[in-house]
Amino acid sequence: MSPSLSTTPSASSKDEGAGVAPQNKGSWSSFLKAIASFNGDLSSMTAPPFILGTLSLTEFSAYWTQHPAVFVAPAAEKDPAKRALLVLKWFLSTLKPSYSTRNDKYGSEKKPLNPFLGELFLGKWEDDAGTTELVSEQVCHHPPVTAYCIQNAKHGIKLEGYNGQKASFSRTIHIKQVGHALLTLTSHNDETYLITLPNIHIEGLIYGKPFVELSGCTYISSSSGYVSKIDYSGKGWVSGKKNSFSATMYQAGKEKDILYSVDGQWPESFTIREGGGKHGTVIDTFNARTQPITPLIVPPLEQQDPWEANKAWDKVITAITKGDMDTTNTEKSKLEVAQRELRRKEQSEGREWQRRFFARGDKAEGWWEDLAKGCAGERIEQEKTGGVWRFDKEKASSARRPFHEGLTPF
Repeated sequence: MSPSLSTTPSASSKDEGAGVAPQNKGSWSSFLKAIASFNGDLSSMTAPPFILGTLSLTEFSAYWTQHPAVFVAPAAEKDPAKRALLVLKWFLSTLKPSYSTRNDKYGSEKKPLNPFLGELFLGKWEDDAGTTELVSEQVCHHPPVTAYCIQNAKHGIKLEGYNGQKASFSRTIHIKQVGHALLTLTSHNDETYLITLPNIHIEGLIYGKPFVELSGCTYISSSSGYVSKIDYSGKGWVSGKKNSFSATMYQAGKEKDILYSVDGQWPESFTIREGGGKHGTVIDTFNARTQPITPLIVPPLEQQDPWEANKAWDKVITAITKGDMDTTNTEKSKLEVAQRELRRKEQSEGREWQRRFFARGDKAEGWWEDLAKGCAGERIEQEKTGGVWRFDKEKASSARRPFHEGLTPF
């Protein structure tokens, strides 16, 4: 499906306040106390309006491809080891936009708007890499799961995946991301890369200026036999730098025989070397601060369907931007109440919500076991994401506005 698009920026370009305003400090302290005493998944808590951002989680899928030229680069590489390295470079380039953009722009991390079931976010990038298209859809609400597909037909490359988040509190907010991404190079006999997702914790809560730190490790495991392992670390009490990482690439089963290594700070820059350690030959660098960003093109609001994120959340976004917390809460509640009523009606009629671009399976395809061997401890955990979600070409080919004839989210 190729929607008619214009050069209207998404809601992410709108202004909002930095940090927690002085008049909200008392409410912020009360919110922190509520978090600390809450038993369960924090994502089910209602956040105070003043800490809400103007982005819905369905829009976060666009962070995978702010640099289309870096995204498509593996498709042009003939050597499989170098292709795998370019995939690693691309993945590392997505970390800053994915986990640091809001902090850079607004002075602190904001809580995204929780998407409603069926919410859509559609757009495209156009530059020297050609046209790269994005489809993002909220495919599950309990648990909340967003699925996405990003394709560049010119270069024969496709990224699809889905993820949910489970949040808990222990000294700070910890967010476990559930799901995975799949990068497929159709230009190289459907060479596939399984990408796992990092865990998140939120620092700076006590100061009212939260920011994201990544922890643990993630993997990129390819059908060509190469594995990349990325270890994340932050600033400790004595040493270390904020938002640091180190990565190694090796052939599956030969973790000690490092082909390439990468280190740096993911919101800043990183260096790629041959071999392991910091004494190898430098072959490439990437500066996340200076790398040009290709703007995402989305339809203007008047052309959007009511189920598209910017259109659906427009009144909420406008109120947040103005600092009008009463209207923010009122408009947000209207949408949430309407969604609960839709779910009750579906249940009473014995039917399930119909997704427009994605389909659910009960288990992973046959490749999962092979690629997951390179990702220590990785499980598909479909019970935590309402199933295994995949882009459905047949559904997508027939998807047109209006996406749900005669039905709106309100």
